[in-house]
Amino acid sequence: MKESNSRLVYSTDTGRIKQEEIKQQRAIGDGIVRIQRQTSGRKGKGVCLITGITLDDTELDKLAAELKKKCGCGGAVKEGVIEIQGDKRELLKQLLEAKGMKVKLAGG
Repeated sequence: MKESNSRLVYSTDTGRIKQEEIKQQRAIGDGIVRIQRQTSGRKGKGVCLITGITLDDTELDKLAAELKKKCGCGGAVKEGVIEIQGDKRELLKQLLEAKGMKVKLAGG
């Protein structure tokens, strides 16, 4: 038996019904920023994953843009994790420590 979706989207009386966005809260870590190198699922291309930063999405985007510019490479922000292309762990560690963050290199 198929379940029906009972969410109201449009009403002839009031028009389009606006749905409130549900924001998922990211888990608050232990205050340590971790930099991990990952190649799996990326056709051998390595990226550095930066996790544990407790900033909101706009500040995280600004930080990612600044890190990409200083490293001279591309990257993205996905689900609260900053991805920087290439193996730039040492440079990223120096840049984040200069901002007063406690940084650890995780993984291999």
